[in-house]
Amino acid sequence: MSAVKTEDEITVVEREMKEFWTELKSVYGTEQINQTLALRDSCKESINVLSERWSKKLKEGDLMIDKIQEYRNEILQQNKHISENEKHLTEIKSNLNHEEEQKKELTDSIQELKEELMKKKEIISSKNKATKERVERLCKSKELFEERLGLEIRRIHMTSCTPPLDCISEFQLKVRETNNFSAFIANIRKAFTALSFKQST
Repeated sequence: MSAVKTEDEITVVEREMKEFWTELKSVYGTEQINQTLALRDSCKESINVLSERWSKKLKEGDLMIDKIQEYRNEILQQNKHISENEKHLTEIKSNLNHEEEQKKELTDSIQELKEELMKKKEIISSKNKATKERVERLCKSKELFEERLGLEIRRIHMTSCTPPLDCISEFQLKVRETNNFSAFIANIRKAFTALSFKQST
């Protein structure tokens, strides 16, 4: 655009010079005209030199503008890459934070499960101890029944007894409800004693 403007200015100058020359010829003589022609040629040469110089400067300016534009484009590209990298880095940080939260939640859950497992182990251990003590008591009771009462306790399905008792169903129902085996044995013993007394009379 600058080159076109310079060319227009040169055309205007040349036109003005021609007009000036026409006026000059009508006013001055040959010698003066020759001096003017020499001056004109000198001006033309100076103008040509200046034109070449300015044309070169304009070309250098255009090259400089192109280079600046290239640098701008490179900077824009670099800024775009930086923006993308920052976005990617933000995503990575977010993922890391999320993973850290998940890790903490998992760690807390594992700790809770460990504590719950320890409590259950303690409860099971306590129940096992109580069961063991109960078995020991039952074994002592069994030995006591066998030694003192002459009763033999065996693991069988309790569907009948010999001699048969009319109240056995009632006793079975009670022992299932109360889980009081001692009372069951005492009631059975009383029933057998009553039955034995009845049969002897």
